[in-house]
Amino acid sequence: MDIDDPRVGENIKELALILANIKDGDFIEDFFRCLLTPAEMADIAARWALVKALDKQIPQREIAKELGLSLCKITRGSRELKKPNSAFRRMLNLPPEKLKV
Repeated sequence: MDIDDPRVGENIKELALILANIKDGDFIEDFFRCLLTPAEMADIAARWALVKALDKQIPQREIAKELGLSLCKITRGSRELKKPNSAFRRMLNLPPEKLKV
C-alpha cells in the first residue's frame, strides 16, 4: 500500500480509535513492539525526542548531532510544530495526568 491508498487512512483511523480507548501504556508499548521492527521503533522514538527537543528550543544542529537525524527531518518537525492547531503541540500540552509513563 502507498500513502494514497484509501486503506491506509482507514487502517490508521481504526488504530487511532483503538489506541485512544486503551488506558494501559504497557499494553500499547507491547503492541508497538509486535507491530514495528526494532528500526521502526527507534525511528519513532527519535522523532518524538526531536519534537520534545524542538519544544525546549534546543538548536537544530545540536539535535541532529545528539539524535543522529538529518536537518531535513528536524526542519520538517519544526514546521509541523509551528502549524496552527499542531498535533505535536497538542500532544506536548496534554495534562500531566495523561502522560504517566
